[in-house]
Amino acid sequence: MGSEQYPLRQSGIYRNLPNFDPAIKDLTAIIVGATGISGFNTLRCLLEAPDRWRTIYAVSRSPPAKEMWSLLTMEQQARVKHVPIDLAKPADETSTSLEKAGVHSVDYVFFYGYLNPKGKSAMDPSMADALIETNVPLFENFLQALDKNNIVPKRILLQTGGKHYGVHAGRARTPFIESDPRPTHVVKNFYYPQEDALFRFCEQHPTTNWNVIRPFGIIGATSNFGLNFFLPFPIFAAVQASKNEPIFFGGDIEEWQHEYCHSSARLTGYLSEWAVLEDKCANQAFNSQDGSAISWDRFWHELARWYGVQKGIEGPELDESKFKSIELAGGADSPLGYGPPLYIKLSRTIKEWSVDPKNHAQWEKIMLASKGKITANPFDQAGGDLFEQGDFLMAHPQPSIAKTRRYGFTGFVDTMESIFEMYQDMAQMGVIPAPLVDAAKPMV
Repeated sequence: MGSEQYPLRQSGIYRNLPNFDPAIKDLTAIIVGATGISGFNTLRCLLEAPDRWRTIYAVSRSPPAKEMWSLLTMEQQARVKHVPIDLAKPADETSTSLEKAGVHSVDYVFFYGYLNPKGKSAMDPSMADALIETNVPLFENFLQALDKNNIVPKRILLQTGGKHYGVHAGRARTPFIESDPRPTHVVKNFYYPQEDALFRFCEQHPTTNWNVIRPFGIIGATSNFGLNFFLPFPIFAAVQASKNEPIFFGGDIEEWQHEYCHSSARLTGYLSEWAVLEDKCANQAFNSQDGSAISWDRFWHELARWYGVQKGIEGPELDESKFKSIELAGGADSPLGYGPPLYIKLSRTIKEWSVDPKNHAQWEKIMLASKGKITANPFDQAGGDLFEQGDFLMAHPQPSIAKTRRYGFTGFVDTMESIFEMYQDMAQMGVIPAPLVDAAKPMV
């Protein structure tokens, strides 16, 4: 019996979530990449249903940090078993690690494993070969280990993302829909060989089906400075507020007012659970987004309120001569195949701001004033890569969720509330200062 037969539920700020047949119980799952944003937040989703999910094997090189663990109850922690695996090692070692951990069978697999090669931003199309060489073997090694150990799940879910549609390479057809062909004439992408490996595995194991989930601009808490697009902004705002200086918006007026769709990792986790448990979703890909478009205008004003920026906001810049443009492909070299190039226009960047020693020193003052509550220094640990992510978001991701709705998933979260929740969680983990207000203003 499908979830549509049961009333919808709410979990905190996450609304219109599916309920499932209570006969679905005592399931086991593997979450690969369980300490990353997507893996950890999917873990949190599954742990909400103790009768449904009996044991969850959390696969990562290192165990979840104690700061992340603090977001889970004792009962939830008891149902998680960490399995230390470095997927960059040969499949035989992964196989042995699964055996040692007592993973002899599993109902569902959620794969979020990812390594960012050193060098340029992962969003740079010139990094395609390095991303393929780094990340495709991770997934192939894992699938080979399942095969060696005769572990045959009912469903394997692979999360990829919006780059599937070539949005990072140039002008692409919008809105992005799941049946769009791969723009392989333009750009290489490690998602494609990963998908192909998944399809082959399922062909060789007819009782195993697959899902692919594609989020855009992920919002979610984790204890590290990984690929986390919304993390630069509270650091930026807290430093500027402590200097009694304004925050600035580096994009143009069009970017300022444009409506963007983002993907909260918790909501994507609920979508992923729904996808693997629904028979009708077998062998289907789904875009994931919040269903709540947001503009930089509205977010920047809330960000300033959250962090007490008394001097307000500078920008958007109206003088065209002050912009530098990052040109993405148009014409035959773009995923769309025609049209002018796509430009990201910036008058100032958060990455440039991040290299100013005065801002480094101000963050150290914030850490000192927190009396041990803030234990992380993003300027030391992450550098420009972290802050560049905030600048890259000045683009136009436009994913359709028509297919997701058509198949019956109605989950929703107000993106403004989700970002605020992320900042609260990361403050609890000692990564950033806590917002100075109790709640976000929902977009109602």
